[in-house]
Amino acid sequence: MANQPASRGKALSRVVGVLILGFAAVQFVRPDLPNPPVTADLQAPPEVKQIFRNHCYNCHSYETKLSWFDQPVPAYWLVVKDVREARKHVNFSEMGKLPVAQQQGTLFEAVSEISLGAMPLASYRRFHSGAEVTPEELGVLKKYLTSVTPRIPATPAQIASADAEYTKWIQPAGETPGTMQGTGQNVAPAPNGIAFIPDYKNWKAISSTDRFDNQSIRQVLGNDVAVKAIAENHIDPWPDGTAFAKVAWLQQADEKGFVRVGKFFQVEFMIRDSKKYADTLGWGWARWRGTDLKPYGKDANFTSECVGCHNPLRDTDHVFTEPIRGQQ
Repeated sequence: MANQPASRGKALSRVVGVLILGFAAVQFVRPDLPNPPVTADLQAPPEVKQIFRNHCYNCHSYETKLSWFDQPVPAYWLVVKDVREARKHVNFSEMGKLPVAQQQGTLFEAVSEISLGAMPLASYRRFHSGAEVTPEELGVLKKYLTSVTPRIPATPAQIASADAEYTKWIQPAGETPGTMQGTGQNVAPAPNGIAFIPDYKNWKAISSTDRFDNQSIRQVLGNDVAVKAIAENHIDPWPDGTAFAKVAWLQQADEKGFVRVGKFFQVEFMIRDSKKYADTLGWGWARWRGTDLKPYGKDANFTSECVGCHNPLRDTDHVFTEPIRGQQ
């Protein structure tokens, strides 16, 4: 009996030894995280670029610099996975290759996620002190994006045309499935099979946004399920059956500088079905552009753009829009 404690001690020592050897061995299993030469870096004023460099480049560029605590496995595995994913969605080292409008759109989305607290990720901020963008820095970014999209006054003819188009749009939606009121056209489904919902025009407005990067005005409408969820504060998560329509018009500034609704740009839907759309964050996405309502995307993989943009917004069930409370 006297030898039992000693035997247990030896067994414990062997287990600890095996664990130590195993930990040491896995340190050599290190996926590659290349930092190729930067040839198309973001072009922006120094103060703007420095903010992105301080808070975003570590994950969203080819200038990744890992902290000492990111180096040991398994932390290293997680970091490599996150950086690879981040670069796929936004890579400042390749930003210069994109058309100017797409660059501005990408930066706007980045600033929006910063404003909502979705970026940098909470898990990143937890271990990287100083990563959070300050209100002052956020103001600098917004001022820059506003400055690169000057408003050009519309002509009276353009204003009259847009007003006529908007008047047609606000007519009640037609009852014929897949037909846009006033056009007599049949609307093709999105590449992922989601059908156009003409009745969205009868849904209730729950919010609005202003995209200053591409000078568009957007109104967010919600179906009855969404409106009920808002009234009952049941939005985290949103219930299955929730549907949003985000309608976008281009902005027009008249000769006095007043901004008004311009040409119809697009309508896009978010439809909540946690099982059917489990592979895309529990939401189905679809988008139609122009007055001819052309489905957006070459194939069903277009939803990867939506997932990449909405994925950081885990705290709001991946929804950007903050609904107006008190909907009835």
